[in-house]
Amino acid sequence: MRYLKEIATGVATLAIAVGIGFVMQSGEAAKERYGVAARNVPASADAAFTGASGTDLLLEVQEIELTSASDPVAVPVPDADSNVQRVSVPATTEMPEESDTLPLADGCDIRAEAQVAPAAMVTLSLAAPCAANERLTVHHNGMMFTETTDATGELTLTVPALAEQAVFIMAFSNGDGAVAQADVPDVAQYDRTTLQWRGRAGFELHAREFGAEYGESGHVWSGASQNIEGMMTGENGYIMRLGDTQLSEPLMAEVYTYPSGTSAKSGTIDLSVEAEVTLNNCGLEVEAQSLEIMADGAMKTQDLTLAVPGCDTVGSFLVLNNLVSDLKVASN
Repeated sequence: MRYLKEIATGVATLAIAVGIGFVMQSGEAAKERYGVAARNVPASADAAFTGASGTDLLLEVQEIELTSASDPVAVPVPDADSNVQRVSVPATTEMPEESDTLPLADGCDIRAEAQVAPAAMVTLSLAAPCAANERLTVHHNGMMFTETTDATGELTLTVPALAEQAVFIMAFSNGDGAVAQADVPDVAQYDRTTLQWRGRAGFELHAREFGAEYGESGHVWSGASQNIEGMMTGENGYIMRLGDTQLSEPLMAEVYTYPSGTSAKSGTIDLSVEAEVTLNNCGLEVEAQSLEIMADGAMKTQDLTLAVPGCDTVGSFLVLNNLVSDLKVASN
């Protein structure tokens, strides 16, 4: 993956063939689970969920590849070549510093600030007077997504913190950027699962809280009405989508947050990754990455490569039940 290679350097990837519990269902059964009523989609969009064949909505998918980081791989050193003459450079020789980035003009300084917000969120503010309407990438603890500055070169957004010492890097494509940091002491009170991908791959993160079925109260996803106040009082979880969908090939991310430290309920939250087959991804190979914060604070990552079925299946949904772990929650 192009953007995942930007993260993982000096490590090998271990390819694992995985079966992720796909099932075949009739059109009526799948429509009841994923159709207009269940997913809160306007009735005018009903045809988009029936697919070209008007039959099966859930598909059996093969060629799924999960990769995970392994130990560093030793790079072999080539044998000596008799045609190559080796020379030594005196230790006192100073090598000139090189840079392919021009210094910023006067008045073009880039400034970034991070302010702690409720629910272990961080509000980021960026001022880049000479970068109006420019694309930039936000990096935070392995998560990446792209945003755009406004006509004055400013950007303000709220991001779920994935670490107590939360560092955010905001970088433009020419190498300019800024760094902001915030201490988020209550981040341990929240369980967070992140899914990220590039472009219009059709991915969605779904949470079914405490036995909720699709379309019921407790089915949390970015396309449904959500209760952010409930997340702050321990009643429910919340999914935030990050990234500017108007950009070409944007980096996108969804973060599911559950207030485990103040939960009013006990039980299991079923998490799944789903992908709708659309004209933007049908017949293509799409990629995603999951980020999960474990109980010991370590970050678990998994990379997914998924071969999307052909365009005759547009409107169908692929469900990956085992890419992210379900959450076990106790009331507090």
